[in-house]
Amino acid sequence: MVERRIELDRRFQRKKKMRKLKAKLAAAKDARERGPILDKIHRISPWWIEPKPAPAPAK
Repeated sequence: MVERRIELDRRFQRKKKMRKLKAKLAAAKDARERGPILDKIHRISPWWIEPKPAPAPAK
Protein backbone atom coordinates (compact mmCIF):
# COMPACT_ATOMS: atom_id res chain seq x y z
CA MET A 1 0.00 0.00 0.00
CA VAL A 2 2.93 2.32 0.61
CA GLU A 3 4.01 2.11 -3.03
CA ARG A 4 0.52 3.06 -4.19
CA ARG A 5 0.46 6.07 -1.87
CA ILE A 6 3.83 7.21 -3.24
CA GLU A 7 2.53 6.87 -6.81
CA LEU A 8 -0.60 8.86 -5.98
CA ASP A 9 1.33 11.61 -4.22
CA ARG A 10 3.66 11.90 -7.20
CA ARG A 11 0.69 12.12 -9.58
CA PHE A 12 -1.06 14.79 -7.51
CA GLN A 13 2.13 16.85 -7.31
CA ARG A 14 2.56 16.59 -11.09
CA LYS A 15 -1.03 17.74 -11.69
CA LYS A 16 -0.56 20.67 -9.31
CA LYS A 17 2.64 21.72 -11.08
CA MET A 18 0.96 21.44 -14.51
CA ARG A 19 -1.91 23.70 -13.40
CA LYS A 20 0.60 26.26 -12.19
CA LEU A 21 2.64 26.12 -15.41
CA LYS A 22 -0.46 26.35 -17.61
CA ALA A 23 -1.56 29.47 -15.72
CA LYS A 24 1.88 31.01 -16.26
CA LEU A 25 1.72 30.06 -19.95
CA ALA A 26 -1.66 31.76 -20.33
CA ALA A 27 -0.28 34.92 -18.70
CA ALA A 28 2.92 34.98 -20.81
CA LYS A 29 3.00 37.83 -23.27
CA ASP A 30 5.64 36.89 -25.82
CA ALA A 31 7.61 33.92 -27.14
CA ARG A 32 10.60 34.77 -24.95
CA GLU A 33 8.50 34.16 -21.82
CA ARG A 34 6.64 31.17 -23.28
CA GLY A 35 9.71 29.17 -24.34
CA PRO A 36 11.04 28.20 -20.89
CA ILE A 37 7.53 27.48 -19.61
CA LEU A 38 6.81 25.16 -22.55
CA ASP A 39 10.14 23.39 -21.93
CA LYS A 40 9.15 22.71 -18.33
CA ILE A 41 5.70 21.47 -19.36
CA HIS A 42 7.23 19.10 -21.93
CA ARG A 43 9.69 17.81 -19.35
CA ILE A 44 6.75 16.83 -17.15
CA SER A 45 4.46 15.63 -19.94
CA PRO A 46 6.24 15.10 -23.30
CA TRP A 47 3.04 14.51 -25.30
CA TRP A 48 1.20 17.61 -24.11
CA ILE A 49 0.18 19.97 -26.89
CA GLU A 50 -1.18 23.45 -26.44
CA PRO A 51 -4.88 23.66 -27.31
CA LYS A 52 -5.87 25.97 -30.12
CA PRO A 53 -7.62 29.16 -28.99
CA ALA A 54 -11.37 29.11 -29.51
CA PRO A 55 -12.54 31.25 -32.44
CA ALA A 56 -14.32 34.47 -31.58
CA PRO A 57 -18.11 34.16 -31.71
CA ALA A 58 -19.72 35.62 -34.82
CA LYS A 59 -22.13 38.52 -34.42
